Amino acid sequence: MLKVGVTGGIGVGKTVVARMFKVLGIPVYDSDSRAKWVMHNNEALKTELITAYGAQVFTEQGQLDRGYLASVVFNSPEQLKRLNSLVHPHVRNDFANWINLHADKPYIVKEAALMYESEAWKQVDKMIAVYAPLEVRIKRLLMRDTHRTEADLKAIIDRQLTEEEKMARADFVIKNDDQQMVIPQVLALHERFLGLAHTY
Repeated sequence: MLKVGVTGGIGVGKTVVARMFKVLGIPVYDSDSRAKWVMHNNEALKTELITAYGAQVFTEQGQLDRGYLASVVFNSPEQLKRLNSLVHPHVRNDFANWINLHADKPYIVKEAALMYESEAWKQVDKMIAVYAPLEVRIKRLLMRDTHRTEADLKAIIDRQLTEEEKMARADFVIKNDDQQMVIPQVLALHERFLGLAHTY
């Protein structure tokens, strides 16, 4: 089975692109939502999180206290790296198990913001980078994340791998710059992946 990764920085529209593949009948693994699920449901990871951040990382009801965790890691690159080192291996295992559920499909898509940073690219055969110019991304994000300021968003973007590096490392680039239509780009890749699928 051909495995395709979709990545890009915050605000580029990678989720929109992934949704288009889903509409075409291709299973899509949403790394962000699956990471949240794993953090709530994987007992080994829950134990690791409590060991690392204390019992207060979960509420009395057993729910992950995302606000507390964010306050610990947001301004600390070391703590963020530590959190990712705990979570990413479990997400990789979850993805490997998920693949087995879709063995009848010609290809699958894995969407992840930190595809390169988490080494998740090693689990896929082809990579798509979704690109949008910085000013377009900021405009979209200010409309979507109304609680964040432009400075907040630029701080998040500055911590991510540059778009230039993502595009350089990707096999394919989809431009979601409000100038070019995205659907024809996705359809062209879909046909290409169907043609490649039998070789994997």
